[in-house]
Amino acid sequence: MIDDFDTDQGELDELEEAPDQELFEHFRFVADKGQTLLRIDKFLVDRIQNASRNRIQEAAAAGAILVNGAAVKANYRVKPNDVVAIMMTYPPHETEILPENIPLNIVYEDNALLVVNKPAGLVVHPGHGNFTGTLVNALAYYLKNDPNFNPNDPRLGLVHRIDKDTTGLLVIAKTEEAKTLLGNQFFHKTTKRLYWALVWGTVEQDEGTIVGHVGRSLKDRQKMAVFPDGDYGKHAVTHYRVLERLGYVTLVECRLETGRTHQIRAHMKYIGHPLFNDERYGGHEILKGTQFAKYKQFVKNCFDVCSRQALHAKTLGFVHPVTKEDLYFDSEIPADMQQLLERWRAYIAGRGTDN
Repeated sequence: MIDDFDTDQGELDELEEAPDQELFEHFRFVADKGQTLLRIDKFLVDRIQNASRNRIQEAAAAGAILVNGAAVKANYRVKPNDVVAIMMTYPPHETEILPENIPLNIVYEDNALLVVNKPAGLVVHPGHGNFTGTLVNALAYYLKNDPNFNPNDPRLGLVHRIDKDTTGLLVIAKTEEAKTLLGNQFFHKTTKRLYWALVWGTVEQDEGTIVGHVGRSLKDRQKMAVFPDGDYGKHAVTHYRVLERLGYVTLVECRLETGRTHQIRAHMKYIGHPLFNDERYGGHEILKGTQFAKYKQFVKNCFDVCSRQALHAKTLGFVHPVTKEDLYFDSEIPADMQQLLERWRAYIAGRGTDN
């Protein structure tokens, strides 16, 4: 049972880029009526077999420990009748992850790891409503002849995640050592990741930094929200740079200093620039532009061309866990986003005629 809880540091910190899925309860304890005030890390270490206090503290820092439905820190003191739950972004191992012959775009592979370029529409890990057809199922098939790789072993596999409809680069660990060392790099924020996003509106500053805690919306659990003040959510920092101005939309490059669920999507909405066609955060509406019917049809056609949030994990850099070599990967913008950009460029070039 401890395997459900014993995720690596990187996975605890990377509750950001998890695919669109709910949080799942892995453990639940109810403090008895005579419970004396006790730090929650001490409370849990006595109740979960083989769990270390450090691991429990990491889980609390990642927002994975709830008391009476609310996330708490490791120094929270458990009171009588408190309901303590440990949550993860994946369900308990109720079903085995089965190999499925799903094509993978592999850009690098060796004995320790592989890097894939994920297409839009592919969920990375089985979860609520997506128990098959995921990247993990594809990996189980691709590595089925590797005697050291077990897709049901949480100590192997995904090191970080991106959303279902976000495209781009992901690193997967083939060995326990690789996952631990790569996970530490994500946890300590030493990896190099750049995303390209098309956002609504004219981003006035050529570059900037967005700082604001990111946590689940108090109104809609399927969304993340930004909380500039207070302790709710987790500290999040996104640096952005304008790459191209295209009238009513702007192409930006985002560099993550932290990795939170939907961080770029929530942060860009927070500063008034939702991602183009991001249905969850309002970007699927015409937020800027004219009232001309021709323009409205143009945007509708753009939505059809790129029928998802316009976000791509373009680059990924890290230190190889075995060779200690600096690795850096760059990926092409996917076809749907490329077509979207070309349409906006053509629109801007012809604007002022009869649009």
